[in-house]
Amino acid sequence: MKRSTKIGTTILVFFLIITIVIVGRTMIGNHFKKKFSKRPPPGIIVNIVKKIPFENKISTFGTATSFQTKSYKVEKYEILTPIDFNRKVKKGEVVAKLKNRNIIASFDGVLGKKNFSEDLEVSRTSILINIEDASKIYCDVDIPEIFSPFIKMGLIVDVKFSGYKDKIFVGKVDSVASRINEDTRSLSTRIIIDNSNFEILPGSLLEISIKYNLRDSIGVPDTSVMVEGDKAYIYKVDDANKTKKEEIKIGDRSKGYIEVIEGLNEEEKIVAEGLKKVRPNAEIKPIIK
Repeated sequence: MKRSTKIGTTILVFFLIITIVIVGRTMIGNHFKKKFSKRPPPGIIVNIVKKIPFENKISTFGTATSFQTKSYKVEKYEILTPIDFNRKVKKGEVVAKLKNRNIIASFDGVLGKKNFSEDLEVSRTSILINIEDASKIYCDVDIPEIFSPFIKMGLIVDVKFSGYKDKIFVGKVDSVASRINEDTRSLSTRIIIDNSNFEILPGSLLEISIKYNLRDSIGVPDTSVMVEGDKAYIYKVDDANKTKKEEIKIGDRSKGYIEVIEGLNEEEKIVAEGLKKVRPNAEIKPIIK
């Protein structure tokens, strides 16, 4: 009898210990769950929606041409004194003294020389003297017919020259042909560029970007847009700092921003960065950028 009582007491104590362990673990688990389940909302960078400038561009290439050029053929035996080439000359200045005449600059420009082709006999006895006014540069380009409705005189043009890779020169559309070229299906367009610093050399290859359809539209950072299939979404942030996923219709891109055609209004708040940390209807701590 005493032995059975001892066994029963042992079993009772064993189950009591098990119960205490289970209850203790449950209480500790509930304590930490309660303590850490209420995490503060994540800090997310948000933007207030504004309108920003957008534009469309037509890109092409052309050759730099001097505003004015005049050439003189001179026989070498005619030259009385050495000619100082590759320098600026003024209108009315004598640039070359010859036996029977003088060459006088008819406009301000740069004095240059061009030899005839070496396979010609005349190149041994003659040279071409050029006076070029490159204070303005012309560039004639052919614009594809599809863009012809947008090309107007006075449109702003960005110009790049390989000699200055990081610099953008500003020009404008100076003239436009009155008809489409039937052979090339293009519209001849002349660009004029201020070159008062003489940085663009005549004959250079120029990269031309004609700006058209300049407008102010709602723009959002490209880091704020989610593309899923053929649809685009953003997260709006309401007054309670809760996020709501909304579909938008997008347009052009420009300098890190995406144009929004539908789905957003000015002064609304959106998530600008950190989309991976955001969930629909979740509370955030907005950080205004």
